[in-house]
Amino acid sequence: MTTPGGLGIVVVNYGDPAVLERHLLRHDLRSLGRIVVVDNFSSAAYRDAVDALCRRRGLDAVLRPANDGFGAGVNAGAAHALAAGCDALLVVNPDLRLDPAVAAALHAEVRAHPSRLVAPRIVREDGRLWFDGAEVSLRTGRTARTGRLTGPDLVPWLTGACLAVHRDLWETVGGFAPEYFLYWEDVDLSLRVQRAGGEVAVRRDLLAVHAVGGTQAGRHKSPVYVEFHCRNRLLFARRHLGVRAALRQALDAPRYAAEVLRRDGWRRLLTDRAPVRAAVRGTLAGWAVALSPRRRSGSAAVRPTGRPTSSPPSSTAVPTT
Repeated sequence: MTTPGGLGIVVVNYGDPAVLERHLLRHDLRSLGRIVVVDNFSSAAYRDAVDALCRRRGLDAVLRPANDGFGAGVNAGAAHALAAGCDALLVVNPDLRLDPAVAAALHAEVRAHPSRLVAPRIVREDGRLWFDGAEVSLRTGRTARTGRLTGPDLVPWLTGACLAVHRDLWETVGGFAPEYFLYWEDVDLSLRVQRAGGEVAVRRDLLAVHAVGGTQAGRHKSPVYVEFHCRNRLLFARRHLGVRAALRQALDAPRYAAEVLRRDGWRRLLTDRAPVRAAVRGTLAGWAVALSPRRRSGSAAVRPTGRPTSSPPSSTAVPTT
């Protein structure tokens, strides 16, 4: 059992839990608190595998009846951890490797600074930098690594691949907004933290390793990635920036869709049209959001037309556009 004041480590799984066991569970983090594995249902076989893994490794299992998306899954795991008495949360990807000392340092950071949302520096398995801070332009709706954008309306944000938060701050902002389903929910959370008087910070002296794409099949961006990036940029604008800004970004949506498609290179599109179809779907869905009445965090999540992955971070992993 977790003693009051322990850390709640929340990880959302979708599909085969082998990724989780190979990466996150490589280190034993149980001494820090409670590890909560949220399984967004994909199949009966994988559900049984997740349940067996949690029983074997002494982890808490939150077995959800459907796949309601990353944000909803994290919220369910967070509620479980906080009800057990945890005083802070560490949200992590299943394909992340995290030394217990780093997790403990993140826990100590949010205990010392309860109004601070904190992430470590994250590198790829080959040592190349993957995340050390990012910004979103509220004017254009573009995201990039810190320092790559210009303008007076830049807001810092942290990737949901690995972030720590005190329970007080989590409860103040209400967790992730589930209507994103995948991607941009961490940008949304970061903005709400700052608007609530908190701050976001990267501990560059702390390091985590991310097996980028470990929760996705293949090395290319999935159609789900393309669709929800195109849609959720406009959802973010509609939620936070008002009608005019949302409409301005809606007019720019085709160009943004092309930028998302270009992240994989144009050559792929010569033989695979699925990403293009996904970009069209996501852009049309984004236009519908931009023209709709203001949506709130309690809205039902929109389900994807393709096979979703369990984690946003490859999603929001600081696009280079």
